[in-house]
Amino acid sequence: AGKLGHQPGCLEMVMNESIRLHPAGGRLKRVCKKTVELNGVTIAEGMVVLIPAFVLHRDPQYWPEPDEFRPERFSKENKEGIDPYTFLPFGAGPRNCIGMRFAHLVVKVAVVVLLQNFSFRPCKDTPIPLVLDSKGFMQPKKPIVLKMVPRAQADPKN
Repeated sequence: AGKLGHQPGCLEMVMNESIRLHPAGGRLKRVCKKTVELNGVTIAEGMVVLIPAFVLHRDPQYWPEPDEFRPERFSKENKEGIDPYTFLPFGAGPRNCIGMRFAHLVVKVAVVVLLQNFSFRPCKDTPIPLVLDSKGFMQPKKPIVLKMVPRAQADPKN
């Protein structure tokens, strides 16, 4: 964890970077309510518009070194410079996910409880690098296998 682990908001930064890289839903779907023209393209009323959040979250135009895990992208200092429409893990605007705050809370509690009680380590079966399955939701092709060591037995350095 190094210096990052001692920063206020570290868990929030790690969560945001994790869902940037691996959003639960790879795309957003909306129905156009009225005919509009955007950048010379006409989008007719009733047309289904898909927003590829997975692709958007990895666009180097918005995310330098997009495939790298860099939680500091979401630090207090850096968050101001992020265009809110380039990070859409829960959608945006009046139709964003109603469960977003609840999902954040559940993940935070789960991570805290797990990290209080266990140390996680890679083992011989840990897939490195992680390869995602391109079908459906973002999930690994092979299960992620980690060794969980109870904190009472864990090395104090971990």
